[in-house]
Amino acid sequence: MSTDPELRPAVQPAARFEDQRFDENDWAVVLGGSSGFGLATARKLAAHGMNLCLVHRDRRSVARQVEPEFEKLRSAGIVVQTHNVDALSAEGRESVLDALEERLGESGRVKVLLHSVAFGNLKLLAPEAPLRDEAAPALADALGIPVEDLRAAADRLFGEGHDALDGLATPPSYAPRLLEAEDFARTIHAMGTSLVDWVQDLHARGMFADDARTFGLTSEGNALAWKGYAAVSAAKVALEAAARSIAAEFGPHGIRCNVLQPGVTRTPALAAIPGSDRLVAGARRRNPLGRLTTPEDVAGMVFLLSRPEAAWVNGSVIRVDGGEHVSGVSA
Repeated sequence: MSTDPELRPAVQPAARFEDQRFDENDWAVVLGGSSGFGLATARKLAAHGMNLCLVHRDRRSVARQVEPEFEKLRSAGIVVQTHNVDALSAEGRESVLDALEERLGESGRVKVLLHSVAFGNLKLLAPEAPLRDEAAPALADALGIPVEDLRAAADRLFGEGHDALDGLATPPSYAPRLLEAEDFARTIHAMGTSLVDWVQDLHARGMFADDARTFGLTSEGNALAWKGYAAVSAAKVALEAAARSIAAEFGPHGIRCNVLQPGVTRTPALAAIPGSDRLVAGARRRNPLGRLTTPEDVAGMVFLLSRPEAAWVNGSVIRVDGGEHVSGVSA
């Protein structure tokens, strides 16, 4: 390589990610945009200049509470459309796309579609067997205290974050009704195959950008059997299968599709899972980086995969968990 400065190729310093902005005509459609991963992603994309179409399904009282968050997004100088409708119905989807299509005009295009729908049945497949709880009575007997007092102390300390006490705390309770075929069907559509409906309709209307990025969200429950998670687990597997087909069949149209697998993350959806406090405790103890995944961690990955540099990533399941899935160690 020549040492003459005049003959060396000019090297421009890479722009910092915080300085990189999307085109003013780029839009993101976020399904489930009022909380959790959806809202965190909306914040991240808004900070980089992407216009937003946020679809959510909330009661009026909740919708009023989240409106200030939407106003903060608008303060970033972007356009924000919000739709409190049923994203799973053909009528709801059509109403959103009609309004968005009118707003896009001739130049606007959907660059990002995030499917962050959390609507599923969390029931058991089978009645619970009698609990074999030998540790708590044995420890209480050794300490000479009533087992009820031991359990109460364990519950209090476990609730304060002493994760190693999960085996002594009161076990979670589950709904008495068991999963039925309709529960599976509704959950698989809501959290899985409804992604296909949105991709097909956006494409049919010609609303996608030439290099659009679509995303679904899965979890470690796609391969592990968590109690009460059977229907959601089936939905996650269906989502991953649908995403692979989207990547293959819509790829020639410039549409990429990837699935993100966050680690255990405190979201409203997690809180609805019976025994979620034990999932939190287990994840926190085995995560190599010593903390839970956050919605912002996932939002950052959506942003990175929406950049031009990530255009060759397609049809993948990408773990965003700090190494949680590879760790067999509990601290």
